[in-house]
Amino acid sequence: MRSISTRSKVLATALALILLVGIVAVLGGSTISLIGGATALDVDGNAEIASRPPNTVDVGNDWNHYGGDAGGHRYSKADEINASNVAQLVPAWEFHTGDMTHRADYMSQSATEGTPILVGDSLIFCTPFNEVIALSPESGTLRWRFDPAIDINQDPSNQFICRGVAHWQDERSTDACSSRIFMGTNDARVIALDAKDGQPCKDFGIDGEVQTDPGMPLRWAGEFQITSPPVTIGDTVVVGSSIGDGARVAAPIGVVRAFDARTGESKWEWDPIPREPNDPAALSWKGVQPPQEGHANVWAPMTADEGRGLLFLPTSSPSPDFFGGLRPGENRHANSVVAIHGETGEVVWSFQTVHHDIWDYDLPAQPGLYSVWRDGALHDVVAQVTKTGFVFVLDRDTGKPFLPIEERPVPQNGAEGEWLFPTQPFPVNPPAIVPSTLTPDDAFGITLFDRLHCRRQIRNSVTEGLFTPPSTQGTIFYPFTGGGANWGGAAYDPERNLLIVNMSNIANHIQLIPTEDFDEVRRQFPFDEVSPQEGAPFGMKRTVLLSFLGIPCTPPPWGVLAAIDLTNGNIVWRKPLGSSVGVPIGMPNFGGPVVTAGGLIFIAATMDEMMRAFDVETGELLWEWQLPAGGQATPMTYELNGRQYVLIYAGGHSRAGTRLGDSLIAFALN
Repeated sequence: MRSISTRSKVLATALALILLVGIVAVLGGSTISLIGGATALDVDGNAEIASRPPNTVDVGNDWNHYGGDAGGHRYSKADEINASNVAQLVPAWEFHTGDMTHRADYMSQSATEGTPILVGDSLIFCTPFNEVIALSPESGTLRWRFDPAIDINQDPSNQFICRGVAHWQDERSTDACSSRIFMGTNDARVIALDAKDGQPCKDFGIDGEVQTDPGMPLRWAGEFQITSPPVTIGDTVVVGSSIGDGARVAAPIGVVRAFDARTGESKWEWDPIPREPNDPAALSWKGVQPPQEGHANVWAPMTADEGRGLLFLPTSSPSPDFFGGLRPGENRHANSVVAIHGETGEVVWSFQTVHHDIWDYDLPAQPGLYSVWRDGALHDVVAQVTKTGFVFVLDRDTGKPFLPIEERPVPQNGAEGEWLFPTQPFPVNPPAIVPSTLTPDDAFGITLFDRLHCRRQIRNSVTEGLFTPPSTQGTIFYPFTGGGANWGGAAYDPERNLLIVNMSNIANHIQLIPTEDFDEVRRQFPFDEVSPQEGAPFGMKRTVLLSFLGIPCTPPPWGVLAAIDLTNGNIVWRKPLGSSVGVPIGMPNFGGPVVTAGGLIFIAATMDEMMRAFDVETGELLWEWQLPAGGQATPMTYELNGRQYVLIYAGGHSRAGTRLGDSLIAFALN
């Protein structure tokens, strides 16, 4: 499903006009006036951090997975760069993929979200167009590149995206292709390459690739993609899928597919939506049997626990996003963290973060597999960040809450024919990282007129807080369907029990459109996202809640970075992430953080196109650097010959409106 849920470039307009915030200073405003008061999201960082024995978990030695390691810590033991010298960080080398030249006509459909991995003596990553490139980690010089020649005219639902590749080592062989790179493509292939030279592994599938089957005819070529990196476990490689939102009820199904890592033969398939009446989850799908709905796919990255032989999947919402009257019930396994056996695809446990989702609040990020030090012992957990601003922390063996979660009543005034679940799960601690209640009095504006415009929009909409159902009148979704958190996920410092997560703080306006009025509404709003939800009684219109100046109507900060103590769920600190004209107002952000043993957090992500370093214990900003393009990818870091490098793929994000480019930049101490 879509990661940023809007087709328009309203954020591009918003971010250009955010510079007008400088007027606030001229008019006598201040940083405090922007982020203080009842809507303040700043916590000073004075909370006590739980101590634990040093080096209790053996992670952070390498960066050979998308998330640093198989469990997605995004943590490195590299400590050459620290708080005392990070101000000396400068670019060590820069590599250009060439996309701005030979893909120039298609960059407006691209999003650079990729994180390289370090395999042997090469940095290996994929471009949004699925070229796989290997570089020298010391100099950035090209070692090899492979172009799978994807269908470039497919009109991708989720833009051209490749978040990363996976590495697999064949322990039974030393022949060619014993060290393999796996990638899923925008045209839904799974490709295996020799990690040494980038040549296709001919014994995998047909000449090194397997074409996946979406299970039904597609409405357009790009309706079905693979955008996140595969995951390997044992001798198995597993992929999810990214499927276009909003088109229809009977949409492509979100099957997770597993293949033999040597031959490419299918090992198992798992559909998050139960199709057989004897499936225990079928009781939670009370509509037409078997369910006609599709999706509930896994578009975000997965994680693996090799020791337990388990995969952890973040599933998404069923189709269509904003009407569920045809699928009564909680819709088990959708919107869930699901633990399955990597060898068989059998479900071990499942925890649902949203019951009967009609808000597009799917799970957008890799589940984190961490070991938390509490009461004198290590506890293996799964931590899942969400679009709603919540963080769910579960026991890894059972899926039961490690930090308390309770069911709370939610609004029930759905559209005609809708079916609503009476409660939703809310973590008791940590509390939501971003707010979810918006009233007309909260409306933001840099002038009286645009504030009144925002106030009017909020007053004329249904706004009853989180999980307010969509309506024909128009409903405020806060946080918006892009989060809260998104594909960047979180990072975990195992020395301090600290989870580091970045989130956005803006809102959507969602309106249901009766089917008979749909064509007229689409004609009236040709530049907005207006989708039919074919087969449901309503289409939908989705926009970001902005003033007539293009600035978010929600009060800043519009982006935050926070540290959470997973021992107890306390927020240790929470700061605005991103600035405009020197004012730390916080910016919408997509991309994630990394943490190092040097006590630093590195993150780009923000719409102001900066790379930053923060103190992990206090959240203090220590260093920043202007990137040549948007940094909507998660950085990585590694050590080589005693020198530490911090790397970011700065290629921008067309739908979010950041500057486009094709740079991979490595920073090191001057």
